[in-house]
Amino acid sequence: MNGYGQFCPIAKACEVISERWTILVIRELIAGSHSFNDIRRGLPLMSPSLLSTRLKSLEKAGIVARLEQASSVHYALSQAGEELKPIILELGTWGQRWVRSSLSKDDLDPSLLMWDIHRSMNAAALPTGRTVLLFEFTDYTSQLRRWWLVVTDGEVDVCIKDPGYEVDLHLQTNVKTLTAYWMGETSLSKALRTGDLVLTGASRIKKSITRWLGKNYFSVVKPAKVSR
Repeated sequence: MNGYGQFCPIAKACEVISERWTILVIRELIAGSHSFNDIRRGLPLMSPSLLSTRLKSLEKAGIVARLEQASSVHYALSQAGEELKPIILELGTWGQRWVRSSLSKDDLDPSLLMWDIHRSMNAAALPTGRTVLLFEFTDYTSQLRRWWLVVTDGEVDVCIKDPGYEVDLHLQTNVKTLTAYWMGETSLSKALRTGDLVLTGASRIKKSITRWLGKNYFSVVKPAKVSR
């Protein structure tokens, strides 16, 4: 981006991180994504070419380090990038408090939702061995309708194609309902009571769902009370 022509450190910082998508790329690295493809999964609407450009810019600015390991390339935050963590998290807290999403259709994305759930869920609360969870979004008819999470001894894989294993728990809902729960806007008990969420499968896994499914990092932030 063009510079602001100011010596102010806020202006200089904005010259590095305020371009479109840049902060979200940093968010993905903070959340634990390190490969190009994993970063893309957290930013499904960002083109590969633009992601490549932003990563190069962040590398040039000394915020991201590019690490070549055998035949793969990984990205990690540098010391400067690590110092951005509390700033980005505080920005998210501010956003959840003051400009939180109304969960309109434009804000709902099953790809981002399932990617966020898979990397944040408490897999240790599930039985040892393999557990297969099928999420079915009843408001979709495309390939985004069904998602499988395969949890094996604490490791979680997200699949958009049937992995071929027996399903332990089938969750039927719509994207808005699951997103609302994930972001702290509603409870699972309410979704079950209204029929917006239907669970079919192993009773042990159903009973412990609030323990293993978890919520988004910012779900505990309450909305600001704005005086009119």
